[in-house]
Order: sequence, then structure tokens, then C-alpha cells
Amino acid sequence: MNSTQMNSQLTRLIEALGAGNSSTRLQAALTVGTHPDDPRLVETLVARCAIEPDFFVRDMLTWALTRFPAEDTVPRLLTELRSPVAQARSQSLHTLSKIGDKNAWPAITRSLLCDADDEVARSAWRAAVVLVPDGDKAGLAAELVTQLGRGDRTVQLSLSRALVALGPVIEPVLEDTVTSPDPAVRAHAAVTLRLLHDPDTGFDQAVDEAKRIVALGPERAQEIAC
Repeated sequence: MNSTQMNSQLTRLIEALGAGNSSTRLQAALTVGTHPDDPRLVETLVARCAIEPDFFVRDMLTWALTRFPAEDTVPRLLTELRSPVAQARSQSLHTLSKIGDKNAWPAITRSLLCDADDEVARSAWRAAVVLVPDGDKAGLAAELVTQLGRGDRTVQLSLSRALVALGPVIEPVLEDTVTSPDPAVRAHAAVTLRLLHDPDTGFDQAVDEAKRIVALGPERAQEIAC
């Protein structure tokens, strides 16, 4: 394929990625990922992630980005983490977690882990546990527990899963938090401890048990945690 043909194909794909029909956008993202031949499309894919309204298309955009070399995608995604657009930050974090390039770890900052937007924070938690070096797991656990008690069931489940994925390193910080004066924090810590010790326990079952523990007060909660 000569340069004129390549440029013509590039133009068609860029137009299709921004088409009004979601099926057209989905097919375009699939095409790009199936044949990741032109690194110039990385910019278009990343920019589209920030504004794409359809979940399935966003997922395909992420998949397409993972098909390109990390040296082409990761720097552009890291830039997007500073975007004022919440979806741009969350989708870039999600894509970084799928790429799994450990060099991206320093970019997972406290401000992202504590982002006011729940979707950004959830994406940051997932990316962090994928990218964190073993030596930084304890520090990450200490940071994540500051978010205990935050949000609705979906948000709390995401945080519990992220913490449990770090393994036994979370136990000391959770045992300290289970005596928090905040009953929501105390309950969430108890839920996460239960999931760590018994991964087969369902989240809702662990929540019910945590409510009973919290009702006993902080001192009794500490005894049970130990």
C-alpha cells in the first residue's frame, strides 16, 4: 500500500471513529485493533476515549490501544491523566491497567486514587493494584484505606476488591481501621477483612456480617479482627 492509499485509509478510519452510529464506531475500533499498522491512530483513539458515550465502543477503543506498542500508547495515556475531563482520566487509567506497563506506576498519584469522581477513583484503584511494585504495596494499601466507607455498593465493592488483590499486606492497616469512630469506615474495613480471609464469601453476605460487628462497637470489632 502506497502513502496515498495509507493516508486515505487513515482518513476513513478517523471519520468512522467519530461517526454518529455506534455500530460504525465499534467496527472502526475493531478494524484499527485488528490491524494496528499506523501509530498515528493512537492519538485519535485516545482522544475518542475521552468523549465516547457508548460503553462497548469505549471497551473496543481500549482493546485497540492495547494492540499498539506500549512506547506509542503509554506516553499519550499518561498525558491524559492530567485532563480536566473525568472520562478522559478514567478511560486512560483503565487502558493503562490493561496494558500493564509497570513504568506507568509513578503516574498513579494520590490525587487520582482520591479523585472526587467515583469512576476515576475506581479506575485508579484497579490500575494501581496491577502496576504497583511489590515494595510499594504497603504504601498503596495505606493510601487506599483512606477511601473506606466512600460511595455506594459498587464503589465500595471496587475498593474492597482492589485491597484484597494486594494480599496479606493489607491486614495491619485494615485491623487499625476496623476501630474507626466512623461506622461506615468500620463496616467497610470489616467487609474487606472478611473477603481477604474468605474469598468465597459474597460481598453482600460480608456486608451483613460487618453490620453485626459494627453494632458491637469498636472494641469488639478489634477483638474479632484480631
